[in-house]
Amino acid sequence: MKFILLCLIVVVAVSCHPRSKSSVPVIGFVDAFEDATIAPARTGFTDALKKNGFSEADKNITIEYRNAQGSIPTLTQIINYFVSEKVDLMATCTTLSSITAAQKTKTIPIFVMVSPTVRVMNLQDAQGKSQPNLFGAVEDFNYIDTSFSYIPKFIKPRSGKLVIGMIYNQSEPQSVDAMKRIQSLADRSNITLIALPLNSSADAQLVTQSLLSKNIDAFFANPDNTVFASFETILRSCNQKNVPIFTSEAGLVQRGAVAAFGADIYQWGYQAGEQAAQFLKSHSTAGLQPEMVKVRRRVYNVEAAKKYHITVPPNFQPVK
Repeated sequence: MKFILLCLIVVVAVSCHPRSKSSVPVIGFVDAFEDATIAPARTGFTDALKKNGFSEADKNITIEYRNAQGSIPTLTQIINYFVSEKVDLMATCTTLSSITAAQKTKTIPIFVMVSPTVRVMNLQDAQGKSQPNLFGAVEDFNYIDTSFSYIPKFIKPRSGKLVIGMIYNQSEPQSVDAMKRIQSLADRSNITLIALPLNSSADAQLVTQSLLSKNIDAFFANPDNTVFASFETILRSCNQKNVPIFTSEAGLVQRGAVAAFGADIYQWGYQAGEQAAQFLKSHSTAGLQPEMVKVRRRVYNVEAAKKYHITVPPNFQPVK
């Protein structure tokens, strides 16, 4: 009877005591969608952690990975789950993930990647200060100007002014802002820009074909989640009409675009991972802030350049 009574006391004591949090830090990593262009960011992030002594193999961190597969309701559920689980930090890949996470928590550190500046994401207060739990690596639109400006160095217009076409997601502020910036740059460069809106990747083929019917000289693939998700469809349509694709995203060159000047996606994730590792080491965000992406590349696709008989400037490197 004494033994039974002792067991009951132990069971009651354990059940009433709150479960202590694991000593192993938990990272909630969320991708907004499945895409080969952005996938290297996750690899770069985990490689940076590993180099700094943090890996699941060593059992000193746990990474809970989730992919929203392009669904905003699913993305919201993922973020809510991470918040409710009180993960030690979140890693967010692409703009939608970063904005959704920032809207759901002001306390859990968020390390963003493949995302624009905090200002572009509208995550500043009235005084222009960044939301205090945002860190990682971000990008502005200056590199888009450089990418777009390179196009006349690669091709000549079929007749008169150079005509460049693009599509953009009118429901994404980042995409709309990029389109407006490109339009302003085209006007200053004596280039005719034809930009057609769409709402999802399901519209990409129809809108791209409509754009190609307007006798464009080249297609510009801007930093847009819809463009990423439907790039193979866009590429197939452009190739059928012999229209080369240029872009600001180095990852799209691997998938068939002719050339790009833009961030190295692996290094972008690596840069965010280095900040996350610093936080895990110090248990403090002191000295951390969103910083501009450090590694950009000028790359070209050898086969695409050959197909369109394009002579590539010497400061561009063939994509591997």
